[in-house]
Amino acid sequence: MVTLKISGVDCYYGSIKALENITFTVREGEIVGILGPNGSGKTTLLRTISRTLKPKVGAVFLDDVNVYDMSVKDVAKNIAVVPQETTFTFDFSSLDVVLMGRHPYIDRFGRESREDLAIAKKAMELTNTLSLAHRPMNELSGGEKQLVLIARALAQEPKVLLLDEPTTHLDINHQIQIMDLLSEICRVRALIVLAVFHDFNLAARYCDSAILLNRGRIYSVGSIDAVLNTENIRKVFRINAVIKRHPITNQLYVIPLSTLKPNIKQARDITIHIICGGGTGALLMEKLLEQGYFVTAGVLNALDTDHDVACSLGIPVVSEAPFSPITEENYRANLKLMNKANAVVVTSVPFGYGNLLNLKAAMEALEKGIPTFVIDKVPIKQRDFTKGEAEKLLLELKRKGAVFVESEGELLNLVGMLRKN
Repeated sequence: MVTLKISGVDCYYGSIKALENITFTVREGEIVGILGPNGSGKTTLLRTISRTLKPKVGAVFLDDVNVYDMSVKDVAKNIAVVPQETTFTFDFSSLDVVLMGRHPYIDRFGRESREDLAIAKKAMELTNTLSLAHRPMNELSGGEKQLVLIARALAQEPKVLLLDEPTTHLDINHQIQIMDLLSEICRVRALIVLAVFHDFNLAARYCDSAILLNRGRIYSVGSIDAVLNTENIRKVFRINAVIKRHPITNQLYVIPLSTLKPNIKQARDITIHIICGGGTGALLMEKLLEQGYFVTAGVLNALDTDHDVACSLGIPVVSEAPFSPITEENYRANLKLMNKANAVVVTSVPFGYGNLLNLKAAMEALEKGIPTFVIDKVPIKQRDFTKGEAEKLLLELKRKGAVFVESEGELLNLVGMLRKN
């Protein structure tokens, strides 16, 4: 049985300690989620395991062999990394990129063999990307690129697969597709999979266990139930949370709550309707409530983080079934809430075909004269999974007078002008 053991690891960036006394063991067939706030050492841990950042103290063992005693080629044959973002300067085809995973097996001046090509194509078949083989990487959507990068990692035929936030900026359909794929590959190929997550609920759904980091140290390690509890979340992330189980699947899910109480004394004379999802609207909803606005939201899928936060705060919300596209009935219900609002806000939510009707509803509201604001923190190209349809709608919103802002703070200042008017 393949075993990865991290033993007493300390890592530094110059004189700054990034990891301290990290010790844990993972066995084949396990998916382990690495959780923690920004700056807690999650990416540094992956860099240490992949031999990119050598620990000052301690060691990383793969089947009792110190990875820092292995050759570069042997490490590449055993450990594959899927980074958070990869930029390609040259216009490589998807197949070219996947074949890069075969480099550890090719002599210095050699070329890919028929076997290498067969393995690369098999990896693309597993990730449903073979149809993209001759497409340039720079023309692919975010979800397609991520699947190709996973195919490249699989072409290395590794024992350990490391992923740094594999679903960042992806819509819910691509998130589920990628995580279902990784879960299946881990089981069939008996891989060790370590993945960094920001989304508690994705980690809870797919991981066998979790490591919770805080300030470079392991705060908690063990089963998902043991790690994702209200006390750990409160102390590490400094937020309150409700932990529940899905009534059908019995899977654990987390509803983050604000540590601040809304200012209920202030008259709620202005209504703000929020189009959000995937956690992009949670803090904004809380801030608007704290400042005395009445808030509505929709359409949101049940079990979505923003949906659960809205419900926990008593915010009226148009709900859709989990992982389902918006129905015509809910589209109309959403429009009804928007028509009662003094302003509509669109967060930097990823758009797929399932929630594209939310943008169309925002367009209708704007055309009726309702002020519309768009938070454009994440470029739409990174979160548009509709082959450009969402981007076209956002550009049309801008052309018709929607106000684009770069942060929640800027939005709150502009929304405050509604009271003065």
